[in-house]
Amino acid sequence: MMSPRRRTPRHAGKRALMAGAALALLWSAAAHAQAPESAAPAQAQPGPDGLLPDEMYIEADEVIREDETGRTTAQGNLEIRYNDRTLRADRLVYEEDTGVIRAFGNIVIVNADGSTEYADEAVLDDDMRAGVVLGFAARLSENVKIAAASAARRNDNIQELNRAIYTPCEICAADGTPKKPTWSIAADKVVQDKKRRIVYYRHARFRLFGASVLYLPLFWHADPQAGRSSGFLTPKASFSDRRGFSYEQPYYQVISPSADMIISPQINTKIAPFLNGQVRKRFYSGDVDVRFGYTHARDFDGQGNEIVGTRTDRSYILGRGSFEIDEKWRWGFTAERTSDDLIFDKYEVGRVYVSRGPYVADDRRLISQVYAIRQDERSYFSAAAMTIQGLRPEFAPGDQVARGENDRVFPVIGPLVEGHYELPGMVAGGRLRVHTSAVVLSREQSQFFPEQRLPGIDSARLTGEVDWRRTFTSAAGVRLSPFVNLRADAYRIQDILTGVGSATRKDELGRGLATVGLDLTYPFFKRSGDATIVVEPVVQLAASPDAKQVVIGEDPVTGEPIYLNEDSVAFEFDETTLFRPNKFPGYDLYEDGVRLNVAGRASVLWDDGRRANLLVGRAFRTEENRVFSERSGLRSESSDWIVAADAQPVRGLSMFARARLDSDDFDIHRLEAGANVYNRYGNGFVRYLTDDFDITGRKRENLDLGGEVYVGKNWGVSFYGNRDLNEDAWVIRDLGVFYRDDCIRVDVVYRREDTIIGRLLPSESVSVRLTLATLGGTSDGR
Repeated sequence: MMSPRRRTPRHAGKRALMAGAALALLWSAAAHAQAPESAAPAQAQPGPDGLLPDEMYIEADEVIREDETGRTTAQGNLEIRYNDRTLRADRLVYEEDTGVIRAFGNIVIVNADGSTEYADEAVLDDDMRAGVVLGFAARLSENVKIAAASAARRNDNIQELNRAIYTPCEICAADGTPKKPTWSIAADKVVQDKKRRIVYYRHARFRLFGASVLYLPLFWHADPQAGRSSGFLTPKASFSDRRGFSYEQPYYQVISPSADMIISPQINTKIAPFLNGQVRKRFYSGDVDVRFGYTHARDFDGQGNEIVGTRTDRSYILGRGSFEIDEKWRWGFTAERTSDDLIFDKYEVGRVYVSRGPYVADDRRLISQVYAIRQDERSYFSAAAMTIQGLRPEFAPGDQVARGENDRVFPVIGPLVEGHYELPGMVAGGRLRVHTSAVVLSREQSQFFPEQRLPGIDSARLTGEVDWRRTFTSAAGVRLSPFVNLRADAYRIQDILTGVGSATRKDELGRGLATVGLDLTYPFFKRSGDATIVVEPVVQLAASPDAKQVVIGEDPVTGEPIYLNEDSVAFEFDETTLFRPNKFPGYDLYEDGVRLNVAGRASVLWDDGRRANLLVGRAFRTEENRVFSERSGLRSESSDWIVAADAQPVRGLSMFARARLDSDDFDIHRLEAGANVYNRYGNGFVRYLTDDFDITGRKRENLDLGGEVYVGKNWGVSFYGNRDLNEDAWVIRDLGVFYRDDCIRVDVVYRREDTIIGRLLPSESVSVRLTLATLGGTSDGR
C-alpha cells in the first residue's frame, strides 16, 4: 500500500517505473522507449496483469516526495507494474534535478516473456539510454543464464557485461544446491550488439565441467534472443584413412530478412580442401534453396592416395525452388547434378537423396526437373520436364572394380503431362473420373545393349481414360462396388532396333483398353473383453479383352517379345497392388484377361491403443500372362501368396512384415520385416530384406539395424550396421559413445566401411560431433 504521507505524482511515479523498465532492458533483446503519457485508446484491452496499455501500478510500504530537493523515494516491499513488466526492489530513488534514477537491494525484473533479471544496485540517466547495474544476473529464453559483476548500457544498441559468465546449463542440482554447469563461457568483457545481433567476448574461456579447455582472445556468436543471426554453427571433426584429419566449420550469414547463406569449408590433411555451401531465399510467392560443393583437385582412392592425372574442377549442386502463382497454380524446379559419381561418398555429404520436388528418382540417382501444377477440389493438372543422372556402381562381367552408370541410357523426359477431373454429382449412381496423360521420351543410347552404343528409343504417348465406380451396401454389411475403366492410347516410337547392327525402324500405333469388375467385402465384428476383432474377406473380379502390348524387339536368347516399358520397371507385387485392377503402375504395360483377386484381412484393436493386423491373399487368372516378368510372381494362373502383418503389442514396440511366398511350396521369394522399439533405456530399429531377384536381376539380402542404449542418466552407446548377407560382408558399421544432458551432447563415433565402390576401398574413421545448446545448430535454426 502507499504511505499516507505523500502520494507520488504520476510523472515522478512513471519515471520511477521506467527506471525498472530500463534496467530490465540491460540485457533484453528489444529496446524500450519511454511510453507516452497520453491515455490508452478506448478500444485497448487489459493485459494479463489487469492493466491497460501505459497504465501503471505502484505498491510500496512508503513513498516520500521531498519538494525542496526534488527527490522521490519509494521503499519497503516495492512493486511496480507497467506494460506487462514487473519491478521489485527494496528501495528506489529519483532525483528530478539531475534525472538520475537509483534502485537498491534485491532488484528483480520479470518481463512479459517470462525472462527474469536480477541486480544489487542500478543507476540510470533520465532518458533511460545509459546506465550501470552492479551484481547483474539474468535468466533468459532457452534457459540461458548470464551473470556479471557489472552491466553497462551505452546506448540503445550496445550493452556490456564485465567479468561475466554465460551458460544455458543448469546451475542448481535437484536438491537446490549449487553445481558447476556442464559448459560455460567466461569472459573479461561481453558486448551485446543488438543491431548486428551478435554477442562478442573478450578473453573468452570455454569451460567443461568447470575446467577451462579453450582460450580465445576474441570470440562471438549469434545473439540467443535474435531469431536469425549470423555466426558459427556446430563444427564437424573426424579422422579417417580416406581423408586424414578432417575439420568442417560452417558459418551462417544472414544476408537480408528473406535470405541467408551457409559457407562450410572442409579442411583435410590427406586430400585437397572442399567447400560446401547453401543459399536460401524467400520470395513473396515461394522460396529457393540451393546447396553446392566445389574443389579443384585430383581424384583419389579409398586410402586418400591421389590418382595420376591433372587437377580438375569437382562440384555438385542440389537445388530446389517452389512458387505459388495463385491459390490453385504453383510451379517449381529442382537442380541436381554432380561432376563425380562418388563425390558425396568421398566428402561425406549428407541429405543427398531426398525429395525436393514432385518427381523422385531412385536411390543414388539425381533428378533435375521443372514443373507446373494446378489443383482444386475436383481437378489436378501437371506439366513437367526432367533429366536423370545415375550414381550407382555397375559391375560388368569380369570387372573387379565398379563403373559408373551410363547416363546416355536415361531418357530426357519432357513434356510429361497429367490431368485428372472428377465430374460433379453422380453419373449412373456413381462417381466418374476422367484422366489424361502424355509424355515424350528421348534417349541417346539403347539401354538393352549399352556396351554396343546402339541408338536409344525415342517415344511419345497420348492417353485418355474414363473411370467409373459405384458402391452398394446391404443392411447386413455386404458392400459391392462395380467399376468400369475405358482407356485409349496413341504411340509414336522411333529408333526401334531391327536386330541388324544399328539399323532402326519407327512405328505408330493406337490401342483401346477396357476393364470391368466388381469389389466385394463383408466385414465381421466381434467384441472380446477390451478388444474389437474385425475379420473381412475381400474379393475382386476383373475382366479385360486381350490388350495390344507395345512390342519393340525380341529376346535373342529366349525368343520372347521385348515390351516397351518405361514406367513400370520398379513394379512389386505386394499388399498395396493386390487389388489394383491393372497391377502395372504405369501406362506402357496393361493387365488383360479374367482374374480374381482374393484376400482375408483380420484386425484386433485394443482399447488401450494396442493393435494387430494381418492380410493373406493371392490372385488367380484363367490363363498365364507372360507380360509379367518371372520375378513378379504374377505370370502363372495362380500367383504367389501375399502376406502382410503389423502389430503394436506393447507401448514402445511396433513390428511389421510383408512377404511374397511361392504359389506351390511357400518358399520365400521376397520378405521385408522390421521392428522399432523405444523406452527409457534407449531406442532402436532393425530391418531385414531378402529378394530372389531385385529390379537389377540380382539376389538381394541385407540387414539394417541401429539404435541407442542409455547407460545411466547421461551416458550412452550408439550403434548402426548395414550388412550385405548375400555377399556375407558388412557395408557400414558404426559404434559410438555419447554424453548428453540438458545443454550438451558429445558423440564419438567409429565407422568402418567395407564395400568397394568404384575406387573407394574399405575405410575406417573416427568422428566427433558436439552439440551445444544455443550455440550453432543447423540452417533451420538461427
